Amino acid sequence: MTVTIIPFAEGEAKLDWLALCAAFERGHTLPKAEIADTFLYRGDDTLLNRSAWIDGVGLAVKCATVFPGNPAHGAPMINGAVSLFDDARGTLAAIIDFHLVTKWKTAGDSLFAARRLARKDSRKILIVGAGTVGRNLWQAYRAGFPDTQFTVWNRTRTNAEAMAADCPGMIVAGDLEAAVSAADIITSATMSTEPLIRGDWLRPGQHVDLIGAYRPDMREVDDTALTRARVFVDSFDTTLGHIGEIKIPLETGAIARSHILADYYQGDFTRQSDDEITLFKNGGGAHLDLMTSRYILDAWQAV
Repeated sequence: MTVTIIPFAEGEAKLDWLALCAAFERGHTLPKAEIADTFLYRGDDTLLNRSAWIDGVGLAVKCATVFPGNPAHGAPMINGAVSLFDDARGTLAAIIDFHLVTKWKTAGDSLFAARRLARKDSRKILIVGAGTVGRNLWQAYRAGFPDTQFTVWNRTRTNAEAMAADCPGMIVAGDLEAAVSAADIITSATMSTEPLIRGDWLRPGQHVDLIGAYRPDMREVDDTALTRARVFVDSFDTTLGHIGEIKIPLETGAIARSHILADYYQGDFTRQSDDEITLFKNGGGAHLDLMTSRYILDAWQAV
């Protein structure tokens, strides 16, 4: 049996953001994914396994090791790989670089939602957070919204200036409130546990895309942003009870369960008018890792 091994640079050279969105579209027409996560710990070190199975796509196990002490020894903190298995026989089809799958899954998820929820005439995009994910979002959104002016805001301005230097045409915002108010799309990828973006700053017609919060104690927007917006998630199963952005306001009663209108599998995942505010919570999920991995392998094997 021959197993395909796909490294980061060689694999990425064959990928296209809009083609990935099309793969997400197809994947969500198939039977709903079965997913499961497992964690193992040794002190501060973690092994995370995320598994998914979609009838018609295959099976994937995404393994990540998180060793916080590694950077002090010159090694990356996060390492891993994705094992992709054939749908028909269950045989190992490919081993794909962990960072390649994560990059394209995360930014592609946000782009996929924005192409449904943001106004088609959106021309100003604000990226909140100047880390690796922010740079990936710049790449993805450029593909879906060409001829767009990008702005970046970061708590540490020097980091925002470094990102702008890496992203031609990008400008740096000094004031977050003003930058949010001026944008058509706000995409946020921070590690904040306290809301950064205030609902009072939003105006009709905007789209808010939230990536950063992934733990139960993390939030990037306040309750007012949620109550003013029509709210969508990529998966009810992986967001409602797990991510603070949604979990906390549900528990406090700031919003009702009915306020979360749709995910990719259920409900009407569309903008209804030019004046409404739409808000999307990108929760990721192993099913999206599987769809992304299958797309990567298909692109790798394409003639």
